[in-house]
Amino acid sequence: MRTRRGAPLWLVGPSRFAGMSRSQARLGLALFAMLLLACLTATSAPGPRPGEAGVASAPLGQTELLLYQSVVANVRSGTPYYVAAAEAHRVAHAPLKPYTTVRLPTLAVVQAAVPPLLVTALLPLLCIGAMGAWIVRLRPAMTGPIPVGIAGLLILTGLYVHLEPPLVVFPEVWAGALIALSLALRRPGEWIPAVALGLSAMLIRETALIYVVIMAVIAWIEGERREAAAWVGATLVFFVALAAHAHAVTLVTGPLDRSAQGLSGLEGFGFYVQLVTLSSGLALLPDWLAAVLIATALFGWLAWRDPAAVRALATLLGYAAVIALGVRSDDFPWALITTPVLLIGIVFAVDGLRDMIVAARDTRRITVTRVIR
Repeated sequence: MRTRRGAPLWLVGPSRFAGMSRSQARLGLALFAMLLLACLTATSAPGPRPGEAGVASAPLGQTELLLYQSVVANVRSGTPYYVAAAEAHRVAHAPLKPYTTVRLPTLAVVQAAVPPLLVTALLPLLCIGAMGAWIVRLRPAMTGPIPVGIAGLLILTGLYVHLEPPLVVFPEVWAGALIALSLALRRPGEWIPAVALGLSAMLIRETALIYVVIMAVIAWIEGERREAAAWVGATLVFFVALAAHAHAVTLVTGPLDRSAQGLSGLEGFGFYVQLVTLSSGLALLPDWLAAVLIATALFGWLAWRDPAAVRALATLLGYAAVIALGVRSDDFPWALITTPVLLIGIVFAVDGLRDMIVAARDTRRITVTRVIR
């Protein structure tokens, strides 16, 4: 038996949980409680920590920051990118093998070619563009300016670390903002800008490949064959660039250069929650509250009945799985790719939780009366 649907709170349309049966709603609330507990494991899980030999005493992220800054400075002075990257890695005692330990040249070459002040200004402009695109996207789905304004603040919270000027050299902050903008601009039949932005994100940070693959798979499942082909085409372009990158890295490495530890971190879901917290404005909150908000955000993306929500949630879960199962404890920038959009889900959770709680508490009964004539 379906329950009555309540009046909209923040969403114009019904949430995905509107009209659930009582048993379904109770099961959903139990699963949400399990998600909360999984996120709260972050309060006791080991946090991100330096792990590479030779840099173990460096503050988390400081080695990468200095390395990227050194590469950009040397390229700006005329040193070829791969020579500059190899030298910077050796000075920092960072691995040069496999080739994926060296970042693609796109970001460093562009930053070296333009004035530093312009570089510092471009990233905030990109973040503002992503935030504006999401506000435009959300406005028709919201009941008024209050939820839209809260969504804007949540986006800004997710971009909190991205807006720190020193981190402009981190590829992940650019890739994360580009993916956020790509998700906001993608609409049925209007996917060319989204694909172009996804390709740009991959050419800056190869881990954006996860997002592009997810978008291609969902487009194929939904019968959007041309869009799926475009995402696949972008992936092929990326692999061509990656092959050229791999060859260039091998030309500047030698037998004495260090090798990376590899993936297979198996740090767990709590580690993912910790990375998200450190990579956003949630770091200003108590750990337990940040964990609750992350769980609520993931639940909210499931509650919103919209194609964008399916893609956003699949992207978030994809990166969460990779981080929990495969990322080392010292590879903290991974979460920067998903934090710009994650917390938006909180505004969808309001209606979703209300609908689920109302359905779970429904006590209506059907009474069958037999009339004997």
